[in-house]
Amino acid sequence: MIREQMLAAEKVKALDWRDGGLYLLDQRLLPQQTSWQRYESAASVAQAIREMRVRGAPAIGIAAAFAVVLAAKQHIANQIVDWQAALETDFAVLIASRPTAVNLFWALQKMRDCLSVAVQHQQPLQVLEQQAVDILKADREANLCMAQLGLEVIQRSSASRQHVMTHCNAGALATGGFGTALGVIRAAHLAQLLTCVHVNETRPWLQGSRLTAWELVGEAIPSLLNVDSAAAHLMQQGDITWVVVGADRITANGDVANKIGTYQLAVLARYHQVKFMVVAPSSTIDMQLSSGIQIPIEQREGKEILALAGQRVAAHIDAFNPVFDVTPAQLIDVIVTERGIVEQPNLEKMQALMQ
Repeated sequence: MIREQMLAAEKVKALDWRDGGLYLLDQRLLPQQTSWQRYESAASVAQAIREMRVRGAPAIGIAAAFAVVLAAKQHIANQIVDWQAALETDFAVLIASRPTAVNLFWALQKMRDCLSVAVQHQQPLQVLEQQAVDILKADREANLCMAQLGLEVIQRSSASRQHVMTHCNAGALATGGFGTALGVIRAAHLAQLLTCVHVNETRPWLQGSRLTAWELVGEAIPSLLNVDSAAAHLMQQGDITWVVVGADRITANGDVANKIGTYQLAVLARYHQVKFMVVAPSSTIDMQLSSGIQIPIEQREGKEILALAGQRVAAHIDAFNPVFDVTPAQLIDVIVTERGIVEQPNLEKMQALMQ
């Protein structure tokens, strides 16, 4: 029954593929403005990823997959004989767009693997397009599966109604479907297990106050917005039962890279005996990296911190602006994926999950 309710609750979309073009909802403008833009080249999609018009690890990967289709379409239309070789430039541009979210590289590898089939087909664009569509559909299905599994974890932890906290945006806007962390929260709401969702504003891009709050309000899910630095106080009050977050990369030992501020939430949660859940598709798991220390952490321009809505608010000082931090596996109670759940993650458990 919950799955049917979840399907009915799928209302928000971050991207859409239609009429031979990729449409992206410009997330920089939310919640004040809902603006869809059409993209017809890999370079323009890469720019959209860099500028965070589309963001969230799964959505970035999906957008990049369709960007490969757009690039191939251009090269074939321009009668480039070795269009497969020409795609290498497009792959390089897309790879360089964001360094931390592993879903980007996973999706591009899927498209690269598909090329050998596509070049031998009479209609290669159809083959590539179908692969991109399959990536989108698989993410949507994974979201629904993770929502159900995460809900079951919360149900086992307590029969009472829950106060949960989330950070950044790991909802429908960050994926191809229901959302990862916010998907679990949505499922808990549909199961009448939620009293309130406490939303961290998530500086400096305010993904919590602009995006997560927008999604929650749109579905009448009871929620409150708080500044990031109120998290410890809220946990100290004793109401928060779970912190539920997404991930941009998970390493072989269970370390998790997510939006900056996640690590400190995990430390606070452990001190206050609040459970900590990470929800992410298996495409986010990078078994090639042994631990979080090897994850490349994206550094963005300091002006994102120094100014707000185009107006400088800081003194004339340089700024340190890492986009992500790494939460050690020892601070994580459970990782939820579409393949299953991993409690108290470590190398052996992650290897078993990915077999």
